[in-house]
Amino acid sequence: MAIPKQGSRLITVNDSVFRWRVRRKPTYCQGNSWGPMTFAVELADASSRVLLVSLPCSRPDAWLGERTMAIRPALVTAVIRTALGHGWDPQQAGNAFELALTDKTLTELMNSQPPAYDVPSMRR
Repeated sequence: MAIPKQGSRLITVNDSVFRWRVRRKPTYCQGNSWGPMTFAVELADASSRVLLVSLPCSRPDAWLGERTMAIRPALVTAVIRTALGHGWDPQQAGNAFELALTDKTLTELMNSQPPAYDVPSMRR
């Protein structure tokens, strides 16, 4: 399984370039907030084992008003490092490696990163 290049973003972690992508439209279950927010990661330069990440929240475009969050590059970097620590070998062939994050793990990952500062937008 490979991640489509269109709509994906590149990120460098530990001198390796990865491609990550969030599904463009929610599935029916994700739209109803029955399923978790997910994204996929793989090595950018070769066919590799895909990492499928499930977060303990809904998508921002979910139809119901559940707790949501946006996926940011800093979170993707932290998740890749966590998956590598849990035994994901992106160069190994095989089925997708699934990583389901809990609220506690997600909080730890978010708190281990430097704070993000919002840049005020210029309005006329």
